[in-house]
Amino acid sequence: PNSSDSSSTPFQTTMRSFLVATIIATAGAFMQPTAPLSPLPSSSTTTLSAIPSRSLPFLTAPSKLDGTTYVGDYGFDPMGLSDIQADLKYARWAELKHGRICMLAVLGMVTQEYGPFGSGWHLPSAHPGQFEALNPFEAVGRVGFEGNMQIFLAIGIIELVNFNKHYGEGTPGDIGWDFLGLLDGKTDEQVRRTMEQEIVHCRLAMIAFTGAAVQTLIFPDKLLLG
Repeated sequence: PNSSDSSSTPFQTTMRSFLVATIIATAGAFMQPTAPLSPLPSSSTTTLSAIPSRSLPFLTAPSKLDGTTYVGDYGFDPMGLSDIQADLKYARWAELKHGRICMLAVLGMVTQEYGPFGSGWHLPSAHPGQFEALNPFEAVGRVGFEGNMQIFLAIGIIELVNFNKHYGEGTPGDIGWDFLGLLDGKTDEQVRRTMEQEIVHCRLAMIAFTGAAVQTLIFPDKLLLG
């Protein structure tokens, strides 16, 4: 082994093992269904206790995760978090928002290190080095107060505009943004499939951001992609 391998600390080894275990434990949440998507809830009653989990077939699906309420529901809840939620609508809103932020964050972290499309280019600035830090966490400090406030202000406006939707009617995560018309002309089944793809990518992005953040904190001098 080279010198870099022999210098690994027990903390680094533990963190690597933790990340691998986390990815393995959550893999079931990303299993795509082999059968057509389940229909929306109907008036018929079903014995929920007899429904196996779609992601962990050897376990029974939680009573609120029977696959008929929200897309991307594979019955994955080994910690029983759905049992302490009176309404899963707020939880789905939170999952989608965190997932979307993480998709942007992962893209931003890679772009900060390599530039758009690997070009190495960074925004020009009157202050030398303001936008050139390769470490994403260092870059936050380099941007300065004004830049960070613009980001927080934009986030705050979006949150305030959509705050009442978290408990009201409508589809969780729907803030009326479809500037490119990606859902135009699609059937209900196609829209449902698109929504499922989004939630799966959201979950993957949250794991990816955690891994990228931990790697950057442990190895601040190494780039994310090697």
